[in-house]
Amino acid sequence: MTEHGAHPVDEDTARFWDELYQQRDRVWSGRANAVLAEVVDPLPPGTALDLGCGEGGDAIWLAGRGWRVTAVDVSTTALSRLTAEATRAGVESRITVAMHDLTRTFPEGRYDLVSAQFLQSPLELPREAVLRAAARAVAPGGRLLVVEHGAPPSWARESHPHAHFASPEEILAALDLHPDDWHTERLGAAHRTGTGPDGETGTLVDHVVLTRRLPH
Repeated sequence: MTEHGAHPVDEDTARFWDELYQQRDRVWSGRANAVLAEVVDPLPPGTALDLGCGEGGDAIWLAGRGWRVTAVDVSTTALSRLTAEATRAGVESRITVAMHDLTRTFPEGRYDLVSAQFLQSPLELPREAVLRAAARAVAPGGRLLVVEHGAPPSWARESHPHAHFASPEEILAALDLHPDDWHTERLGAAHRTGTGPDGETGTLVDHVVLTRRLPH
């Protein structure tokens, strides 16, 4: 496991996410996100950038399939859990962890896969700028995968009249990609079954954009 040094972060942002992770021993399932697994399964392994990696379910899954992964998050708690789990899984040599506050800094390099899974935050986040930086990090011939929540979970008891869930078309437009340089491979919604905080089972809607930078 290689660790890059910490980069400048907003202390309130880092504290918010650390406190969220410290509320429970595990926040996420530890499994790879379903759309990521579906997209990556037929691809040959290469280099991947996992933005907002959390506790590392995606990064560890990718590393287990031969990918060399740079896993980025603002929470030291999440990154520590990723490091420990990657070691248990025997894939630590294929993962580099780096602490970044994406509102301030972005990892260097070009990657065969850049994955932005659910980069939606209750805190201020320049989402469009981050997604455009993600696109710039894609190597020729590589892919950018953006997955976002498309609607509140079916078990949500409170409505959020001011919440806006960008459509797949809006996400793609925000990337501002030149059509001569990119080919959109997938644009639409995916549905999956999820479990709510009280054990409720319901449907979750994900909005998906998968686009490939042409190799020229």
